[in-house]
Amino acid sequence: MSISELAKRPDANPYERLKAMGIVLPEAPSPIANFVTHVVEGKLLFLSGQGPSEADGTLHTGKVGAGVSIEEAYGHARLTGINLIAVMHVALGDLSRVRRVVKLLGMVNATPEFSNHPAVINGCSDLMNVVFGERGIHARSAVGFSSLPNQITVEIEAVVAFD
Repeated sequence: MSISELAKRPDANPYERLKAMGIVLPEAPSPIANFVTHVVEGKLLFLSGQGPSEADGTLHTGKVGAGVSIEEAYGHARLTGINLIAVMHVALGDLSRVRRVVKLLGMVNATPEFSNHPAVINGCSDLMNVVFGERGIHARSAVGFSSLPNQITVEIEAVVAFD
């Protein structure tokens, strides 16, 4: 079964979808300062901003529009989405508990002239839509910044409703 066919199946669970895409969830990244990776309030899960950190800790850095292409940054946003899902897994114990990815805030480390922030953050949005199907369709903001922590290319935070 193709990934697009799997994404349309309401009975497919997120783990099946991840496996079909060849994604193995990494360990949830640790915070870089004095905060936690997530907070649960009622039936909402608030995820702290994650960045494009590889499983070995390597960070993707640079400015989109000056040395980092939209395609590369899209991949970095997708990787950031994988890290967000890893935190969801730890926080909820089971990704099938996700009722809805409610909102993403995507931040892009970009030059002042760069204006296609949505195309970058689509890397994360597309991933959420495939992994969670209809439950992954979300509200979103995609904005540019003059810098991000450790000069990472993207940072994304999320709000998730769960059962």
